[in-house]
Amino acid sequence: MTKLLGYLKPFAVMIIAVVALLFVQAFAELNLPSYMSDIVNTGIQQGGIENAAPEAISANGYKLITTFMSDGEKQLVADNYTLVEAGDPAYTQQYPASVDTAIYVENTVDSTTQAQLNDAFGIASWTLIEAVDALNPDAMDTESADMGNIDFTAAYEALPVLEGLPQQVLDDAHAQAEQIPATTRNQTAAAFTKAFYKELGVDTDAIQSGYVQHAGLLMLLIASISAAASIAVGFFASRVAAGMSRNLRRSLFEKVESFSLNEFNTFSTASLITRSTNDITQIQTFVVMGIRMLLFAPIMGVGGVIMAFGKSISMAWVIGLAVLVMAMLIIVVFIVAMPKFKIMQKLVDRLNLVTRESLSGMLVIRAFGTQKHEEKRFDDANQDLTKTTLFINKVMVSMMPIMMFVMNGVSLLIVWVGAHQIEQSALQVGDMMAYIQYAMIIIMSFLMIAVMFIMVPRASVAAQRIHEVLSTEATINDPAMAQQFDADKRGVVEFRDVTFKYSGAEEDVLCNISFTAQPGQTTAFIGSTGSGKSTLINLIPRFYDVTDGQVLVNGADVREVTQHDLHGQIGYVPQKGMLFSGTIDSNIRYGARDASEEEVERAAQVAQAMEFISSKEEGFQSPIAESGSNVSGGQKQRLSIARALATKAPIYIFDDTFSALDSKTDANLRAALKSYTSDSTVLIVAQRVSTILHADQIIVLDDGVIVGKGTHEQLMKDCPTYIEIAESQLGQGGGIA
Repeated sequence: MTKLLGYLKPFAVMIIAVVALLFVQAFAELNLPSYMSDIVNTGIQQGGIENAAPEAISANGYKLITTFMSDGEKQLVADNYTLVEAGDPAYTQQYPASVDTAIYVENTVDSTTQAQLNDAFGIASWTLIEAVDALNPDAMDTESADMGNIDFTAAYEALPVLEGLPQQVLDDAHAQAEQIPATTRNQTAAAFTKAFYKELGVDTDAIQSGYVQHAGLLMLLIASISAAASIAVGFFASRVAAGMSRNLRRSLFEKVESFSLNEFNTFSTASLITRSTNDITQIQTFVVMGIRMLLFAPIMGVGGVIMAFGKSISMAWVIGLAVLVMAMLIIVVFIVAMPKFKIMQKLVDRLNLVTRESLSGMLVIRAFGTQKHEEKRFDDANQDLTKTTLFINKVMVSMMPIMMFVMNGVSLLIVWVGAHQIEQSALQVGDMMAYIQYAMIIIMSFLMIAVMFIMVPRASVAAQRIHEVLSTEATINDPAMAQQFDADKRGVVEFRDVTFKYSGAEEDVLCNISFTAQPGQTTAFIGSTGSGKSTLINLIPRFYDVTDGQVLVNGADVREVTQHDLHGQIGYVPQKGMLFSGTIDSNIRYGARDASEEEVERAAQVAQAMEFISSKEEGFQSPIAESGSNVSGGQKQRLSIARALATKAPIYIFDDTFSALDSKTDANLRAALKSYTSDSTVLIVAQRVSTILHADQIIVLDDGVIVGKGTHEQLMKDCPTYIEIAESQLGQGGGIA
């Protein structure tokens, strides 16, 4: 997979944007449980009172609470609160009771000082509780009393008694208060503060609703930011994955276009189609998911752990247990599923191959009545792929119930442990609820990683298969310094002692082939099946490179010119006529885009195609189906010939092209061809002697060796192999029967 990372470079800016957006999304989602915790802890349990230290407190309340502070705490409070006389108009509206009583108002302080004040009031509140409890255990029950509705009237009346408490009692109560967790102290102090506010006539219900509404709107805003970031991440990730896949397909197609027939013997057509479609789709899916999950999951997982530990370090073992179970699950799934992923793409190749062969050879299948055999062949390939896919899907599907079990088990464990800690005043309800959410975030992060681990093997196999094609060095390449054709030798084709054998073969297919084909002449090749005729012809457009010797076109070695320039000199008609989806006109113009209508029509006339073209309602604009399946074999071959003739090339190669034509059409075509190609070199591979009877030069091949060269008349005198072929087709003496 890493070998294809270079295809992500053009999208570096988008990837950086995705990473930034993922951090934004993660930051937003990780803060939502914290805000939910604040709503429960502060908004509900503390009545919306955020700070343990009141913003304003009556003189009696001030005297009461400072009684239970240490000297340092008293000094801290005295330095940060200002006495305001009764009836001060600046405060009467906010604190209605201040009309009749003096109040202490908190000065503007920084966050550090505010935290110190909160701690001082929290300790003082619990010192008061512990001191009163020491004197009278039933006087203040913090577990059952409504701390937000405390009436300090009795406390104020008993203030002289409280002030006269022995210092040892106060010191012991203060020491006990310091042992109470800070969150619990502050929560109790906030309840005291709410009571102090009520004493001053403040609408505490409005404070609570205002806090909840503000926190709720803030959560809504954060959720909106998270949603927007998620949408943007999805958009950019899709663009990156789609763009990478587009570039991969382009590179793959360009690479395949550069392949010679040697490379096509290495990769089957079905395999190349699978690699260009299914394999790249696998990579695209992996990239779009990977950009989101592989980056997002670690951010959320690490962030969730940090935030969870910030709420309660004492329940870290619960997270550790969940992570251990998830890690074991991922390892098991990876070990079980990975081997199957490695063979899945090969099974897809096999299914594509069987399907392609069945569809292409449907007429042959019907002719031999082998439908049942092909059905079984397809069913075997289909069943193999289905079984493998089902096995992998079963493994993946089994993950979800296990994940749900782990998630629910962790939630239950957190509630059980958290309830005990709440009972011991070591944890707040909101923090426990947030802890559950953070645990779910951490588990979901591992789930995302697990999903990616499942996708990695298949994507890795697909990437390896694509890399195999992209890294394959073409055996036929353009030279670094290309030569130019010799204008004085335009159309001349020369073989100089050419020997050729296929890659990996032990024996030569062609041996010591030498001849020259001149412009204005027809050179024909004939021989028994397997004698090397088509192989010899394929050396001219450099579909293969010679093993020894030279092939020269226009006076230049074909290996010393560019393939584009070489092919521009050749009008080629293969053994099997190949048409492309489009129209008759587009197929004839395929090699000559700028050909005029007259030139297209002239090429069709010479190829003897005008008769069936004229019979069609749309003429040259008649549609051609894929591979020319809506025209006959003879019509397909004539259109292939017309396509080559439209190029007006100096060299024409007809590789057993006339075998699909009837004798009359063959004769008419050759007669028309003679005048059309009077200045060109014509090379014909033929099976029928009648096709090459009047060729200027006939080369007879037998087992890859030239056994005869000359005209028909010359060969009938001194070439036994040719005589045997001619007499078998034309009768005794080689005359036309």
